[in-house]
Amino acid sequence: MSDVVSLNHGSGGSQMRNLIENIFAGKFGMSKPLTDSALLENEGYTMAFSTDSYVVDPLFFPGGNIGKLALCGTVNDLAVSGAIPLWISASFIIEEGFPLEDLERIADTMASEAIKAGVKIVTGDTKVVSKGKCDKLFITTAGVGIVKSGFEHISKGSMIKPGDKLIINGSLGNHAIAVLGARNNLGFSSKIESDCASLNHIIQNFFGECSEIHFMRDLTRGGLAAVLNEVAEMTSLGISVQEESIPVDEPVKGLCEMLGFNPLSLANEGKFLLISSGDESFKILDILRSHPLGKNAAIIGEITDEHEGYVVLKTATGGKRILEMPSGIDLPRIC
Repeated sequence: MSDVVSLNHGSGGSQMRNLIENIFAGKFGMSKPLTDSALLENEGYTMAFSTDSYVVDPLFFPGGNIGKLALCGTVNDLAVSGAIPLWISASFIIEEGFPLEDLERIADTMASEAIKAGVKIVTGDTKVVSKGKCDKLFITTAGVGIVKSGFEHISKGSMIKPGDKLIINGSLGNHAIAVLGARNNLGFSSKIESDCASLNHIIQNFFGECSEIHFMRDLTRGGLAAVLNEVAEMTSLGISVQEESIPVDEPVKGLCEMLGFNPLSLANEGKFLLISSGDESFKILDILRSHPLGKNAAIIGEITDEHEGYVVLKTATGGKRILEMPSGIDLPRIC
């Protein structure tokens, strides 16, 4: 590890993971696997508790703003942990001189998204710092939810086994490319919007229908590549992925090829990976595709007992290559 923090430490890849494990998790007594929400057992039920900070630049982008991102991001961390999100806190660090009109617009968005998600913003905090001491606005949200009985294992991956199928609920990379375009005023000829959305309702659609869901994780920083590598390490099993099965919208694919990005490593804010038994995978796929946030859902691969601990991508040209954990950072301040 280097002697100073760099932007790479916030990438969602290997450097960020090393920072969390070597400095925070060990000193705070956190046990592995590290998940998006802490699961806290109480008398007769389990709570999920999650927190996250948002420093996206710019604050407003096609498909959302920092307020929508903050509310949906915490709701999603709870939802993929098998919880029904209930209560949210929101704290704001505001730079002196920030327009009240913009702040009100962001707060209105958060309130609207909370209603859509069925959660309540119940507490928070506000700090104002001198001009130049903060880049306009940073938001920290935390959330609490109740874990559905029988789904306590979902964030830990303890039930994953060979033959399980990998499912994602739609196209990758839209959020990162939308923010990049807004940041640099690129004026894309094709309209690309962030996929930012609360996923709790689409996830709850199959809670009562399916019993063989073995893992879920939202595909934020580091994207699909980071999460797949975390699963491979967590389980010591192999993962086989079909590149042609992974949905990526054509405008995003074209821009990634032009700009040198890998859409599998880009951040998303409305996508998640689900791992289920092969027997239930097509039932889950049908349920996902019946919801607007899952219309492009796809089975993209499976868990295998071959090449243990590695993710192997079967390419569109018929070859195979290792899909590695992202290293370094393509796009800082994406969320």
